[in-house]
Order: sequence, then structure tokens, then C-alpha cells
Amino acid sequence: MANYDEVFKYSVTNREEFWAEAAKGITWYKQYDSVLDSSNPPFYKWFSGGKMNTCYNAIDRHVEGGRADQVAIIYDSPVTNTLKKITYKELLEKVSTFAGALASQGVVKGDTVVIYMPMIPEAAIAMLACARIGAIHSVVFGGFAPHELAIRIDHAQPKLVITASGAIEGKKVLSYKPLVDSAIEQSTHEVKTVIVFQRDIVQSDMIAGRDLDWVELVSKSSPVGCTEVDATDPLYILYTSGTTGMPKGVIRDNGGHAVALYWTMKNLYNINPGEVWWSASDVGWVVGHSYIVYAPLLQGSTSVFYEGKPVGTPDAGAFWRVISEHKVKSLFTAPTAFRAIKKEDPQGVHFAKYDTSCFECLYLAGERTDPDTLHWAENLIGVPIIDHWWQTETGWAIVGNCRGIEQLPVKEGSPTKPLPGYDVRVVNDEGEFLPNGTNGNIVIKLPLPPGNLTTLWRNDERFLKSYMSKFPGYYDTSDGGFIDADGYVYVMGRMDDVINIAGHRLSTGAMEEIISNHPDVAECAVFGADDQMKGQLPVGLFVVKAGVTRDGEEIKKELVKMVRETIGPIACFKDAMQVVRLPKTRSGKILRGTMRSIANNQEYRTPSTIDDPAILGEITAALAKMGYVKK
Repeated sequence: MANYDEVFKYSVTNREEFWAEAAKGITWYKQYDSVLDSSNPPFYKWFSGGKMNTCYNAIDRHVEGGRADQVAIIYDSPVTNTLKKITYKELLEKVSTFAGALASQGVVKGDTVVIYMPMIPEAAIAMLACARIGAIHSVVFGGFAPHELAIRIDHAQPKLVITASGAIEGKKVLSYKPLVDSAIEQSTHEVKTVIVFQRDIVQSDMIAGRDLDWVELVSKSSPVGCTEVDATDPLYILYTSGTTGMPKGVIRDNGGHAVALYWTMKNLYNINPGEVWWSASDVGWVVGHSYIVYAPLLQGSTSVFYEGKPVGTPDAGAFWRVISEHKVKSLFTAPTAFRAIKKEDPQGVHFAKYDTSCFECLYLAGERTDPDTLHWAENLIGVPIIDHWWQTETGWAIVGNCRGIEQLPVKEGSPTKPLPGYDVRVVNDEGEFLPNGTNGNIVIKLPLPPGNLTTLWRNDERFLKSYMSKFPGYYDTSDGGFIDADGYVYVMGRMDDVINIAGHRLSTGAMEEIISNHPDVAECAVFGADDQMKGQLPVGLFVVKAGVTRDGEEIKKELVKMVRETIGPIACFKDAMQVVRLPKTRSGKILRGTMRSIANNQEYRTPSTIDDPAILGEITAALAKMGYVKK
């Protein structure tokens, strides 16, 4: 077996040779002209001149290569009591026919399509069908409120929208169609066609002349082949939280994405073709794109599509049942899921009921893994528990433990070392390298490896401003941390206002914008407080306008409702309090970082620029009343 240090060194010193070798895992219609086009930095292009198709690589080639009868997707839905296995041959039939359905509605290469669906196989079928005909999909998480969906519709300007009639959230049936109708009403971009997959759990009312029934449409459609696309053509747009209310549309290309994801399945996760892999996430997030749909299928393994929760569907043994029943080799999920299982079943009573001897490794990502949960899981399951760190923008892990190359010793609190291709450094605000063990800004030397974002949709300027301008020659991760003497990376948290709620990145700035719209609110601040279950939760402090005499509790309830209706329940915004004033610098900047430190019981220095130090005592008292400050 290769040695990690050797592979890593080769990947950063012989970048093009390294990725040319990895590209052999992908089927090309036409070989690329250059591995890396550096003619217009930081807009680097991988595999320029290459022609291929992502859907062909994910399905057709496996059918042609002898995997036709192997299961591609296991759909396991405890919430609807459904179990369905779809072979590669069946998946090819479904995807090529739905691609024909999209073509019948005028969708062509380069068009955009918005997908708003729950965790059902049809979501993957829709994504792959878009890839098949060269259309660019933009999947929006099914829990987002109409306002958020409308923003994405206006920005992506889709030819059509694909949705399902609804989903089950906990014990409730959530109807999607009214949300989609409301979003289309709110958006300025005209959506002429909506394809609706009707589910047994809830039926949608259809709007004549605009809405089409998925099953009816497919019954009248013929399968189509794969459209040849350039390696540098966009595969999808995925919106991620910006530090303002406007989301950023991350663009992923076809060629680099396929090469990188295919490479990670064996080298990072140690999964071989034909083995069962489970990523317990949602197609609406980057993990769902990369490791529920694309990577496992590109590699020819079997992907578990799970529509349920870690607890309550029906109990805290849900994950162990899935692993045992489907012979899952490795699972990838967020630490939040394991905190929920630990809370419900601390003694592991449910775990003991299942045979999980097939299970080799648990991967955690999306937020920091707290040591308590890590040790609990290690002791209970008895397999390696591996943390790794990545972002929507990167599409795959920046730092991790490459089990397929060499499993390195685990260090508590660190996701291990940079993956081959990622030249990770830590710098101060002036861009100077910091010594080992010193906290600073985590940056990545350009060019980024294949599969990372190439730019932002219709916004090169924001791409430069958000990621490339603060530290020229480096990608700014906006995360802070340090690298120890052994080269292990420690990620300590965001340097901006994006917080991590159960692995979902949301902007506190966006929440502040909503709260500021309340007629009684003069100003406000929202920041992240550590939470044992979800990692972080938003906390709001607000000041009312002069002359407002209403009860603060009443206003708080209205603010919670506003955030819920505008962003969605996913924001988990429940905690807010009225204060007399907010701490500011003399230039008027609100000291959110200081308030965050107070709420999290961390040491802080009173900023020398503060306009009135006494106010910090008032804020501490308010946060103590809310239960954050420990005496």
C-alpha cells in the first residue's frame, strides 16, 4: 500500500501528473488537451478540451461493463414503510426516459432546472437526467421556505421546476406544492412548467397548463442517450449561505468533479465497486450531491438512499437496522445524528439488537465532532470513527484520513491531514504564515484541485471577493484554526457570520436582515451559541425603537415566526431577547464576536475600540438570563 506522505507530496509537486493518473478512472469521449489550464488565474480549468458525460460515467458504463444487475440505489424509507432496490439497468431506464421527458419540454444543454424534492430516488433520477442532456441542475433543500426558493428561482432562472407532492417531517406530512406555488408567485422569473411527482402520502392540486404529472409525462416519453459536454461545462449550481441574505451559487464542472469524486471513493473512504455505502444526508446539501448521488455511482458501488431520521423512525436503532439489513460497509453522517442517538440510547441497547459485523468505518463531517460523542461511538461500535472537513465550495474533503491510502492515527479534535491536492496553510490577517500551533486563517494554495467550485453562477466578481481577494494566490476558507507539528489540521470555527446548525451552514446576517424588518426593532445582532445537540444555534438580541412599549416576549415570538417563515424551520431560531443597547465600537460596528464569546463562556478581551465597556456587563446579564452564561 502507498504511503500517505509520499502520495500527498507527489500531488502538490507533480499536480498535473497526479490528476492525469486519476482521470484514467473516468470514460472520456475525447481526451482533454491539457490537465490544468492556468491561463486566467484564479479561474483555473481542469481537463480543458476533454469531452465526456457525467451520467454516462455514473450509469451507462457500468451497465455496459457487467454491472447491469447490481443494485445501484437502495431506497429505505421507514417514514413511508418502503424498501426499494434499483439496479443499474433499471436506473438507466428511469434516467434516460426522464431525460427524454425533460427534452420533450424543451430542456436543452446549458438550460437550468430547479429541483425541490425530498429524499426519494426520483430526486437522483432528476439530477442524473439533467446531467444526461447537459442541463444544469440546481437542487434546493426541501425544507426551505418559499421566499428562499423564490430567491434561487430568480437567480438560477430555470427552464422548469421539478418537485414532489410532499415529504414526511418527523410525524407531520409536509405538502411541497403550496410552497412551490408560493415561491413561483414571489419570483420575478416566469416558470412555465412544473413537473410534480405525486406521492401516496399526499396529493397535490395541479395548475392546468403549467403543472405536469411525472408518471403521465414519463409514460409518453422515449429514452434519450447522453449529450457530449465539455469537461469545463457546468454540471450543477448549489446555493450556499453567503454572509448577506443573498445565497452564493457554487458552480461545479463536469470533468474535474467526476475525476475527483471517483478518486475519493477508494482513496479516502476505502469503498470498492459493488460494496454498499451509505451517506445519511439529504440531496439538498453538498454531501447529498457528492456522496449520495454522484461519487458512489461514478464508482459502481451501491448507495443507500435513506428517508428517515436517526431517532424516532421508529427508534434510536434506525441506523443500526439499515447497516445490518443492507450490509453497509461505511456510513457518512453529521455528528448531530450520533448526539441524537446517544441522547436516546446512551447504553446502546438498540445497537446490541443488530448484527453490524459488516460495518467497517464511520465518517463524520459537517461540523466539529465533540470528544464525548467520538468516544461514545468508538466504545459502542468498535470501528474507526473518522472526522473529516470540507465545504459546499470544495465538493469533497479538504482534510481527512485517507483509509484507502494509509490510515493515520486519529487525534481528538482534528480531522487529520490535508487530502492529496490540497496545499493547506495557516496565515494571519496580513497573509503571513503562522508557526505550528498558532491560530489563524486557514487558506489553500491555488490552484484548488479538481471538483472544487470554478466560480459563482453569474457572479465572477463575488467569487473573487468572497474567496480569492483577501489572500492573493490562496483560497480563503473563512474558517480559522491551526496546524500542529505533525501536520494535523485543527478547524476551530468560522471567521465570518456563517454558523453550523446540525451540519447545515446558515447565515446569521440573513437572520438579522429579517429581524430588522420588524416595525418595532431598531437594531439587532444574531450570533451562534454552542449547542450540545446541534453544534450551534442562533441567538438574537434586539433593541426596540423609541416609544415602543410592547412586551419583549411578544416581539420575540413574532421574530421567531418571521425567521421561520422566511428561511424555514431549518434555521432553528427560537431564542431572542430584548436589550437596552448593543455593544459597539466607536465607529458603530456591533461586537458580535465578543457577544458570541460571552454566550459560549469563552475568555475575551474587551476591545479597545468599544464605545462603553459597561455595556458588556448588561449583555452578560441578559445572556445569563437566557441560560447561556454559566455562573
